[in-house]
Amino acid sequence: EVRLVESGGGSVQPGGSLRLSCAASGFTFDDYAMGWIRQASGKGLEWVSVISWNELSTNYADSVKGRFTISRDNAKRTVYLQMNNLQSDDTAVYYCATGRRGASIWTITSPSDFLYWGQGTQVTVSS
Repeated sequence: EVRLVESGGGSVQPGGSLRLSCAASGFTFDDYAMGWIRQASGKGLEWVSVISWNELSTNYADSVKGRFTISRDNAKRTVYLQMNNLQSDDTAVYYCATGRRGASIWTITSPSDFLYWGQGTQVTVSS
């Protein structure tokens, strides 16, 4: 059974930071690119970031470039999202997800490009 379990969400003030983690099991973790997608209340899914299977390449949505950093530790079967200078527009449920096997990360730029998803973790940014 594929399992992706996010953690690390919470409430912060604008300008604050959070580090999300995603623990993976039930599949060969380093066969897949991994990414993060978010959904604000009442809005659609928005792709945030992706990292290649060997952590050599990353890509980010324009809205988070320079503020968020994706990373992974294949030995720990975990992917991370470091979020700095958080803003109110970053408030959303954040989902960890796998790419499709063999896909280049440069083609993984939409929620529909991901295969297996976790349950999500809430991030709230408010004064």
